[in-house]
Amino acid sequence: MASSRAQQAAIAISMKKAGKKPKMAKGGSTPAWQRSEGKNPEGGLNAKGVASYRRANPGSKLQTAVTTKPSKLKAGSKDAKRRKSFCSRMEGMKKKLTSSKTANDPNSRINKSLRKWNC
Repeated sequence: MASSRAQQAAIAISMKKAGKKPKMAKGGSTPAWQRSEGKNPEGGLNAKGVASYRRANPGSKLQTAVTTKPSKLKAGSKDAKRRKSFCSRMEGMKKKLTSSKTANDPNSRINKSLRKWNC
């Protein structure tokens, strides 16, 4: 078992080069983060989805959403910076990489995610 993040990342890269697939949950053909059971209905991934993503991508630093209201976050805190960065990045993706139909659909994954992060 690899102990450091660098070793885990090296193992993940070698697995990809060798054509091996990441380990799946019992009976699953794809990791939970790609299926509905790993997604939060209100947007983003739930804890199971994040754990599944980390297993499939060793060395990943993926975290769950910052759902605290911006008024409750301390200005300049780590969570406030994560939220601000995520919102600016995803709003740019929404403008550039989605169709107008998806951008205007309140039930699209990107809009649910932006609402979850209070963007």
